[in-house]
Amino acid sequence: MSSRESMEYDVVIVGAGVAGLAAAIRLKQLSQEHGRDVSVCVLEKGGEVGAHILSGAVIDPRAIDELIPDWADRDSPLTVPVSENLHWVLTRTGKWSMPTWLMPPFMHNDGKYTASLGNVTRWLAGQAEALGVEIFPGFAAAEVLFNEDGSVKGVATGDMGVARDGTHRPDYQPGMELHARYTFLAEGARGHLTKELTRIFDLRKDSGPQVYGLGLKELWDVPADKHQPGRVVHTQGWPLDDAWGGGFLYHQANGQVALGFVVALDYKNPYLSPFEEFQRWKTHPAIRAEIEGGKRVSYGARAINEGGWQAIPTLAFPGGALIGCAAGFVNVPRIKGSHTAMKSGMLAAEAAFAALSKDRRNDVLDSYEPALRSSWIAEELKIVRNAQPAVARWGGTIGTMFAGLDMWLNWLKLRTPWTLRHHADHEQIGRKQDYQPIAYPKPDGTLTFDRLSSVFLSNTNHEEDQPIHLTLKDASVPIDVNLALYDAPEQRYCPAGVYEIVEEGGSPRLQINAQNCVHCKTCDIKDPTQNINWVVPEGGGGPNYPNM
Repeated sequence: MSSRESMEYDVVIVGAGVAGLAAAIRLKQLSQEHGRDVSVCVLEKGGEVGAHILSGAVIDPRAIDELIPDWADRDSPLTVPVSENLHWVLTRTGKWSMPTWLMPPFMHNDGKYTASLGNVTRWLAGQAEALGVEIFPGFAAAEVLFNEDGSVKGVATGDMGVARDGTHRPDYQPGMELHARYTFLAEGARGHLTKELTRIFDLRKDSGPQVYGLGLKELWDVPADKHQPGRVVHTQGWPLDDAWGGGFLYHQANGQVALGFVVALDYKNPYLSPFEEFQRWKTHPAIRAEIEGGKRVSYGARAINEGGWQAIPTLAFPGGALIGCAAGFVNVPRIKGSHTAMKSGMLAAEAAFAALSKDRRNDVLDSYEPALRSSWIAEELKIVRNAQPAVARWGGTIGTMFAGLDMWLNWLKLRTPWTLRHHADHEQIGRKQDYQPIAYPKPDGTLTFDRLSSVFLSNTNHEEDQPIHLTLKDASVPIDVNLALYDAPEQRYCPAGVYEIVEEGGSPRLQINAQNCVHCKTCDIKDPTQNINWVVPEGGGGPNYPNM
């Protein structure tokens, strides 16, 4: 019998991103329409809604149009429509623009908006609370609770005030149990509870592995003469050679430019540093021209689902469902996922409301998955399903040409019969003897920066005296395997300087600077032996993104 206090809800949602909030809003809308009260709770590990949200973002309003048709009259943050859409292929010193006519129409950004996704979630949270949704920021769901029959009963928040050695500090408070008829996981990419339930319920038995990219982002205040509201630029090519990825520049509101770089985490060279590639990308003349004379005001990083349709797991399990990026609905060629994430939350909400109306509880929401797989989410993702694996298999030039042809054929309803498969990212990294270290230039402090000064701009903070949330299954592996075979790639793939190899008593040792962690989940994904397990720190810890 648990000594923790508990609260009962019809639906508990883990994660106040766009998927979780869309699900909460839709549940309350149905509740009002049908005169049946449904209690809904949303847990958010960030100190406030939006604190951990990071995205480009160019937003397709399709799902918002369905959920809140009058959103434009509700002071929403979608105020800057895309005015110019460019795609550059970069060489070391030059560029050429990919003609718009080469791209299928769905790749264009007419009618889309550039905005801070964090601000979109804050706005959605206000809409949800106005409908009666209870939102608890600063409370991290740390544990899944189960009924005696094995179905999901709900979640428990983490204990507060636990010292690093496991003892209770004077401010100790036990976690709270939140019981629900149905629990939605909306944790985002590589959520730790999602990972656990995927294993327990074997949710990937009928799908391929999920694959990821690491997205790094900075926000710049730029001079007025450089700012062009609604200007959207995507790039591919330089500086990456044996890895795949690309950059983006979005001219947003208030004289700001959001720029970032994504590196697919299936790269092979253990010496590659996604953070350093991002810094190097900014030195390209075309990129420098967009931001030079400006000031960097924020930084962050986050893993992104890139697996597409063939990586979607089973979505419903006894007592709950996966929604949003917990399942992985990102349309990689379009570089968009907020609209599909929201729609998945809405469909799950409709399935749950139908079940609650029949007084069901803790069973499988059997109408959710068929509804999603016959929705416009499925239609959209099936068209682009071969794009990412084509580039992963054949590289930037041939892969892009194949992907473009495949997308055109599928968009024209000439359905291609093949579906290319993925390979897990951690299996792709090569041995150190097969590669040469990369000599990255030193940061200049004006255009390019180091990782620690970048983490400072992310407003990352963790209670120092708490258990380290980056756990090792085997403490010997970092030195005996990772350092010996791969020259400790965790030193380079982490965008926050969390992992260091230090000398102690004449021997190397892995030092984990957990207080730097921006919750990107890259270590959990890319570690070659899958020895690193990311779990939630004390609630409210991590980055605090104001406008990302």
